[in-house]
Amino acid sequence: MSVCYLEQQEQPCFCFEGRRAGPAPSPLLVLILLTLAAPAFAQPAGEAACRPVRAAFQVLQPGAKWVPESPVPGSDLQVCIPKGSTCCSRRMEEKYQAVARQNMEQLLQSASMELKFLIIQNAAVFQEAFEIVVRHARNFTNSMFRNHYKSMGPRALKFVGELFTDVSLYILGSDISVNDMINEFFDSLFPLVYSHLINPGFPDPSVEMTECLRAARRDLKAFGNYPKMMMTQVSKSLQATRVFLQALNLGIEVINTTDHLKLSKECGRALLKMWYCSHCQGLLLAKPCAGYCSAVTYGCLAGVGEIDRHWRDYISSLEGLTKGMRGVYDMEHVLLNLFSLVRDAIIYVQKNGGKISATVSRLCGHAQQRQYRSTNYPEDLFIDKKVLKVTHIEQEETLLSRRRELIMKLKSHSDFYSSLSEYICNHSSAVQNDTVCWNGQEVVERYSPQIPRNGAKAQPGNHEGKMKGPEPVISQIIDKLKHINQVCCRPASRDGSRVGGFQISLTSPMLSLGSAKQPQAALGAELVPL
Repeated sequence: MSVCYLEQQEQPCFCFEGRRAGPAPSPLLVLILLTLAAPAFAQPAGEAACRPVRAAFQVLQPGAKWVPESPVPGSDLQVCIPKGSTCCSRRMEEKYQAVARQNMEQLLQSASMELKFLIIQNAAVFQEAFEIVVRHARNFTNSMFRNHYKSMGPRALKFVGELFTDVSLYILGSDISVNDMINEFFDSLFPLVYSHLINPGFPDPSVEMTECLRAARRDLKAFGNYPKMMMTQVSKSLQATRVFLQALNLGIEVINTTDHLKLSKECGRALLKMWYCSHCQGLLLAKPCAGYCSAVTYGCLAGVGEIDRHWRDYISSLEGLTKGMRGVYDMEHVLLNLFSLVRDAIIYVQKNGGKISATVSRLCGHAQQRQYRSTNYPEDLFIDKKVLKVTHIEQEETLLSRRRELIMKLKSHSDFYSSLSEYICNHSSAVQNDTVCWNGQEVVERYSPQIPRNGAKAQPGNHEGKMKGPEPVISQIIDKLKHINQVCCRPASRDGSRVGGFQISLTSPMLSLGSAKQPQAALGAELVPL
């Protein structure tokens, strides 16, 4: 036997006759000097019995002075209690337990690496894609003003920029009302339309006149029903987009939480007993029985196991949400065609200019009096819809296929939390069967495991790892998963709108989905919590 290393990992593994047998439990367990060990399963006896243990431990704690050179009674040990003598001191036991905890944390992070990268990468990709859509939508609207309303175009660009800035902030979770941002846009736009299109040629209105026009716009319904149409479409599409991004960020939060799980005292002792107590008996090559490993890891991860059902529901909910992101719930479709609603709203003002002008004259008495000329507008004030037809099929197909690909990959990880214990045992030093293996006390010819069901509530019979219920941090994560699953899967009602498994109401306030870092929203179109 010799020691080799796994390619690109610098991780030790055992080689027999030049063939690799498998990885060691962790990079920290570089027990290079295992070849010095006495016969594989010999008990400590005589002065030379502890030398292999001492040499191996020096790799973990170089220069340690508190490693016995020969077997000792071990009366001060609390976990690796010997039947006779031992090669471990109390401080060695403490160090072994710290390393066992570190091994467990590294294995948890290794297990989630692929899944975590998948969600982080897609959250970044979709956020960037949505920002690009917002920029394109702003540019389309700006082009419409520059090319067809040149007289008021430069001033209108300011209001367009403010509108789409608010859209971007809303997608990222800012506490902005969609109704308010659209009302502000049309309030600001009306004085420009009135002075440049209804009364062209007159000086710009005074500050007082501008404020009067802003205040009168809603009572006049100067833009007809177009502001309300825009509110409905923008609210639905942005809400779906926002929840989609929040759901991805919640997925990252869930994985980060379990990656850095605080292991209980009982779990630390159980891991020490499984991975390192055999060393104290001089059994450096002894490996935990597969069933024993399963019992210990199920016990340690009992609280994490409670996440499993809610994680599966989370993936199903996200799938339902993405399937429903079409039509008015598709941000690309709505925003990239927003300029057409603005254009139609302006045309509505022009066609009803005489009535609007007369009403404004009554409401704002200091308004300029000028006869309305309804038939003498230049033709280019009325936009040819064919000119500004937007082609964005390729962008939509790209994002749609990306969402489908994400969901397909996420579904392959739906059993992530139910299979964590199996992953840890398969990637640590546990044997692949239950013959000639370490059972926590000694090397046995066969181990007969009693693997409990998932979850903390299923652990009372698991004597290898008696754990308490889920930690508060796990309970908080479960509550967040429950909430987003409820938000995405509430059945549609008669007065609500629905996208896939995602329902929207135009009246209800939204509950916060994420952590305290994510601001709550007060929106015109809101998600309906259960």
